[in-house]
Amino acid sequence: MVQGYYPDSDLTDKIIGSAIEVHKKLGPGYPEKIYQRALAEEFRRRSIPFTREETFRVIYEGKDIGYEVMDFRVYKKIVVELKAVREIMDLHAKQLVGYLKAAKLQLGLILNFGKSKLEIKRVIV
Repeated sequence: MVQGYYPDSDLTDKIIGSAIEVHKKLGPGYPEKIYQRALAEEFRRRSIPFTREETFRVIYEGKDIGYEVMDFRVYKKIVVELKAVREIMDLHAKQLVGYLKAAKLQLGLILNFGKSKLEIKRVIV
């Protein structure tokens, strides 16, 4: 792998650019849902295809044991999870890994709007 290159980096760059615009306009301090609504508007404005609050089933030993909800699926293949916290924690990345595995996807982004500068973490499984 080329250093600094990530799978679908052109797509993630568009997602991150949208999030930066939202963060620039709103700043930190709002609950996650506000950023989610604003980011959905920014995706629409930029013609970025997405689904919001998509549910997926969790299967254990062949049995359906419930469902989870991801904030966004963008370009049908990137899971985007939003946070409005002091910092992204290992627990957040593990949660995203679980979402990726359950949705059978490989790439996700955690976007934290809770700091003065947007915090970004790429997760690849």
